[in-house]
Amino acid sequence: MPATEVQATTRPRSHSRKATLKTVLRYAFLTLGAFIVLFPVYMAVVNSLLEPSQIAHQPPPFFPTNPQWHTYPDAWKGGSLGIYLRNSAIQTAIIVAGQLVTSILAAYAFAFLDFPFKRAIFFAFLMTLMIPFEVTVATNLTTVTSLGWFNTFPGLTVPFLATGFGVFLLRQAFLQIPRDLKEAAQLDGYGHMRFLWSVAIPLARPAIAALGVFSFLGAWNQYLWPLLVTGNNNAVRTVQIGLKQLLNTQLDQINVSLAGTIIAIAPLVLLLIVFQKQLVRSLTAGAVK
Repeated sequence: MPATEVQATTRPRSHSRKATLKTVLRYAFLTLGAFIVLFPVYMAVVNSLLEPSQIAHQPPPFFPTNPQWHTYPDAWKGGSLGIYLRNSAIQTAIIVAGQLVTSILAAYAFAFLDFPFKRAIFFAFLMTLMIPFEVTVATNLTTVTSLGWFNTFPGLTVPFLATGFGVFLLRQAFLQIPRDLKEAAQLDGYGHMRFLWSVAIPLARPAIAALGVFSFLGAWNQYLWPLLVTGNNNAVRTVQIGLKQLLNTQLDQINVSLAGTIIAIAPLVLLLIVFQKQLVRSLTAGAVK
């Protein structure tokens, strides 16, 4: 066989080996990262099924040999998690809906409309991202109290119905829509609201879904603000405060507290599983043409 043919056959083999090695290393790295991220959650599940005396063992058990399944009903009943989960669901639904509506409308205006001081107003929106929430807590609490919204769902949700991050994210998504498409829609008689609903929103669906996930995570995991505006009224307190109360009442039953924590994060896990494709598509949008 001529030397040129030998080289031609060995080069593809060498290239395929390198590609296979890169793929193996990539999956090994991702597996290691997933293990690091999920291991604390796994240990929380294991510890929730152990007896309290077993949790302090060294080395700690990595699998429950005699699982205590009663910890989950005990956490649900003893911590009144049903009420707290309902309150968190109501609070989160209002915040997510409010942020989606306000962000879509504002982002569309910044992307497609022309008005005075457009750039300055958009920069003002971005500046809100640099202000820590703790700086505005006192002012927001005073405002909520003066409006009579203390211990109510409006007090829990109204300060979070708009977000500069959402406006920025969706504006960038709307800017990816070709101007020619907007002009063609105008020739067909589409107004702003019809174009937004029929064209812009469907094309920006991954970014909108990602914003919904981020809003859900932020609203569901709130602790400081619900603690301040609900006082001692459990009728509107959220699940994060309920977990703290459960821990205070179950000091000698840490497994019950961990079971309550697993119950509280179950909606978050379900949400990420359902919307993982849209979330990945949004985060990778624009990376590949």
